Amino acid sequence: MQSDFRENLHLALDTVRAHKLRSFLAILGVMIGVALIILVVGLVQGFRQTIQDEIVSEGIDTAFVSRFDQGPQNGRRPKDEKLRKPLTLEDAMAIRQLCPAVKEIAVSAFQWQLAHTARYQGNEIEGTDFRGTFPAYLAVYSNATMKAGRFFTEAENEHRENVVVIGENVATAFFPSIADALGKQILVDGSTYLVVGVFEKPPNGFGTDDEDRRTVIPYYTFMKLYPGSYEIAYRFLAYSGKLDAAVDQLREVLRRRREVPYDKPDTFSIQTQVEVVQKFNDIIGGVVLVVVVLSSIGLLIGGMGVMNIMLVSVTERTREIGVRKAIGARSRDITWQFLFEAMTLTGTGGIIGIIVGSAIVFLIPTVSSLKAVVPAWAVIIGFTVSVSIGLIFGVWPATKAARLNPVEALRYE
Repeated sequence: MQSDFRENLHLALDTVRAHKLRSFLAILGVMIGVALIILVVGLVQGFRQTIQDEIVSEGIDTAFVSRFDQGPQNGRRPKDEKLRKPLTLEDAMAIRQLCPAVKEIAVSAFQWQLAHTARYQGNEIEGTDFRGTFPAYLAVYSNATMKAGRFFTEAENEHRENVVVIGENVATAFFPSIADALGKQILVDGSTYLVVGVFEKPPNGFGTDDEDRRTVIPYYTFMKLYPGSYEIAYRFLAYSGKLDAAVDQLREVLRRRREVPYDKPDTFSIQTQVEVVQKFNDIIGGVVLVVVVLSSIGLLIGGMGVMNIMLVSVTERTREIGVRKAIGARSRDITWQFLFEAMTLTGTGGIIGIIVGSAIVFLIPTVSSLKAVVPAWAVIIGFTVSVSIGLIFGVWPATKAARLNPVEALRYE
């Protein structure tokens, strides 16, 4: 049995080498299909790893609360959503008192529609993440780690001091070193702030530096400078393992305070990190489906090409088949000979596709900020699928070869 396997494999490789161009054209569809599969799996795995890292960086026991629904918006927001009452600081205080599963809550005031600009001695950064918040920000946001200096105090918040904590990207854009930022004064939207601390750059951020463009000031300072023209949102931290209970408690408190009837939907949005992952999976699932369909078309075309080449090969080698049968080869031997040739063709295409797809995946992180990895199971599946294509589409040519009459085959010219 082992000698038969080696002989069939040797014959198959000889056939591939003897007709290099024809073999390459036959397996081109399989090669493209497998390369697409490897590429998509690599990107999806990279995205998932990025999201998992993002969840860890923001805290797995946290959730974001806003009066607007989160996620992609198609055009403008619905009218009923725009008419929702804003969240208030008093709501947050009530949540802290009435929700035992909530460990801490960070209130943030910001302006949705304004692009804030930070400046220092002629240098500027547009689109900074500018907000007013409380010292609880450090406890709730696990990606709020100090690289230098300190966070502002409750006393500075109460006294409406013009102090700011900036992101690492802001600091490196304005100053020669991180330490040089401390004690300097920068402008944000024309107001002067004393830099008291610098955040450490988060390890992730979905491939962007936006999370590191933070310019965070005390909440009451923000209220002093932007009275009435702001939005309030919360991020709360639940006790370990009690996120679902915290969400239920918070929803009950807000519905009661906002006087939402029992038969009406929430007039606010609560988004946990689990929901972020679910939304991502929903989006990426559609992309994967489209690419799988395209890959399947490529594999189907490649399989049909291999079948056509194998039928031509059977016709060309009719006399050879007759000789083999005349000296004792069984129909089963002929069948496996041609099946091995078909599987060798598509398997070779699969290997080339895996190499090409993996090379692209490994190249992506070097030319962009995206993550991409090729898991071992994707390589195994890619190779298995390519060989299976040869097995499936090689059945007809192999069966046709095995059924040839040896006498008629020997007479064939």
